[in-house]
Amino acid sequence: MKKKYIYILLLPGVLFLTLFIIVPLALTFAATFTDSGSFSFQGYLNFFQNEYFMEILFTTIRVSLITTLVCIILGFPAAYFISGLRARTKAIMLLLAVFPLLVSPVVRSFSWMIILGRNGLLNQVLMGVGLRSEPLEIMYTPLAVNIGLVHLFLPLMIVTLVGVLENVDRNLLEAAESLGAPKVTIFRKILLPLCVPGLMIGCTLVFVGSFTAYTTPALLGGNQRVISTFLYQNAVTLNDWHVASIVSVIMIAVTVIFVMVINKVALKLNPRG
Repeated sequence: MKKKYIYILLLPGVLFLTLFIIVPLALTFAATFTDSGSFSFQGYLNFFQNEYFMEILFTTIRVSLITTLVCIILGFPAAYFISGLRARTKAIMLLLAVFPLLVSPVVRSFSWMIILGRNGLLNQVLMGVGLRSEPLEIMYTPLAVNIGLVHLFLPLMIVTLVGVLENVDRNLLEAAESLGAPKVTIFRKILLPLCVPGLMIGCTLVFVGSFTAYTTPALLGGNQRVISTFLYQNAVTLNDWHVASIVSVIMIAVTVIFVMVINKVALKLNPRG
């Protein structure tokens, strides 16, 4: 009898997900295999045979992977430091870490435009102290997109890692150090395997968010196309919903593949799960 009531409670959520997520995705997926009313793979063949389309896809994957790696490098030390603080101080530091998420991505992107522009704050400082004779060309490059995306998603990496690191017994690290283990070995053999769940979630959130982000690449990338701006161009500007559907399915496939790969890596780092 209790199971029956549980299923009834699940029904509204299942209906909502079915009507507004599963059905639209199924219709989008089915639309990619039609060409003049008949079943065809020609849309996918055209996409993967087009060098321009493939360059956009690989550029987006490269930018997303670099963003994820930089977030790990910057987020891990910050999360380790925060996780060792007292409860009140930890809450304040987490609040400061999460605070950028309360600011619109549009506002943050415009802020980076002011900093990284040809006449922006960074170039003014570098030229003012004599380190550069000409301004750096950072705006409208993949580097500018990476900077904006790291700023956008670094808080997610920090929060997920703090949630795992605060449950790691520091006595294990001290015991290994007292037995003569080098710090690199302690990190690789003890700390890293224990942090695998947080790393897996953080990497997934950052990669998927970077791969599908639109506002930051559109404002900071300029003519540097990524898959999200390419999707918007086909759907809204060119009104080519067939190509837009194909691009959206490819985006879903890439994110699923990434999740599968990150799970395999996690299993290698921590075979016990």
